[in-house]
Amino acid sequence: MSESKDPTLEFEHSCFAAGAELVIGIDEVGRGAIAGPVAVGVHAVDPSVEAFPVGLRDSKLLSEKKRETLAPLVSEWGHGAIGYVSAAEIDERGITWALGEAGRRGLLLLHEMGLPVTKAMILVDGKHDWLSPALRSPLNVQTMIGGDRACASVAAASVGAKVDRDAVMRAAHDLEPHYAWASNKGYGAKAHYEGIASHGLSELHRKSWIK
Repeated sequence: MSESKDPTLEFEHSCFAAGAELVIGIDEVGRGAIAGPVAVGVHAVDPSVEAFPVGLRDSKLLSEKKRETLAPLVSEWGHGAIGYVSAAEIDERGITWALGEAGRRGLLLLHEMGLPVTKAMILVDGKHDWLSPALRSPLNVQTMIGGDRACASVAAASVGAKVDRDAVMRAAHDLEPHYAWASNKGYGAKAHYEGIASHGLSELHRKSWIK
């Protein structure tokens, strides 16, 4: 794994050399938020992949403006989708289940695009495989700590999911601006807690997470 903050396609090409027809990078956004859905980005590349968008990095290393600029370039590079699980579902089933289910929903979207998901190497960012328990049938899943920094497919998934979920939270802010979701995106910022104190909880809040 590269120590650089800039991703490469080394892992993806090693998978293709080993016979994979597709590599799907996976990353989550919104795991620690107290409001809004959790999103899991899935981004697929095939053996024809070469250069990726200039400036692509893990979404956490990019400014909001840079992410927004990169997002349309990322969407044109490979095939991406985002799976969502709602706050209500998170309250009912828990965040670990929600991550897996959101990932499953994202992979289903790729399958519906006609991509050979069952023949893919699927790379989940982090050390814990929360995806496999949610799958209806086993897939080839591997985890990688720092995958969002090392692998372009995972970095693309992180950017796609972050930009898409941010748009969801900005739209929610327009309906309920007192929670300041346009700036905090559902995370536990001071202005967000002040909005809860004055207006109570909304349908988008993960009620089991808020004392």
